[in-house]
Amino acid sequence: MSKHPNTTSGTREALDAVHNSMLEGLSQLFAYFGFGKVMGQLYGVLLMSPTPLSLDELMERLDISKASVSMNMKTLEHMGMVRQVWVRGGGGRRKYYEAETDFLQIVSNILSSREMRDVDRAISVMRENTDILKGAMPAMSEDERDIAEVYIERMAQMQTLFRFAQLLISSILARVSDLDLDDISHIDIG
Repeated sequence: MSKHPNTTSGTREALDAVHNSMLEGLSQLFAYFGFGKVMGQLYGVLLMSPTPLSLDELMERLDISKASVSMNMKTLEHMGMVRQVWVRGGGGRRKYYEAETDFLQIVSNILSSREMRDVDRAISVMRENTDILKGAMPAMSEDERDIAEVYIERMAQMQTLFRFAQLLISSILARVSDLDLDDISHIDIG
């Protein structure tokens, strides 16, 4: 039987438990996608905060160094997941941040910047390697040419896969711009 908090301390405990659970979940999610856990915690603290927070407040809440907060916030800001905001009475030099809550915009930012860049880079590396092998093949022995041809064939197959990934990402980006989370929030996928 579940216990429902019915006191002020019980409600505070419930809020703290959910807050901590969200921070842990977001840190694991960020780590899963190749980002740092601290980045996920910073985003989580801002997402769950009703007001913008300063770098000092973020540092205190997560008990991490100011350098770590600053570095990770720059990355989150670059990814479009947080934004710097002005806070009345917040002190002239203090920077305040809030989380981006348009999750489709976040997905779009990440796919269009990070994923497309990585796919483009992979295709470029394979193209360069293919050119290197084709240029070196005339001086190769017959056995070396056979191996080089296998390499070229496999890289061509991988390039096809990566071009398909480009097409998928582009298609997702085109559809994301047409979506509204409110339109799909009622869909039960379970």
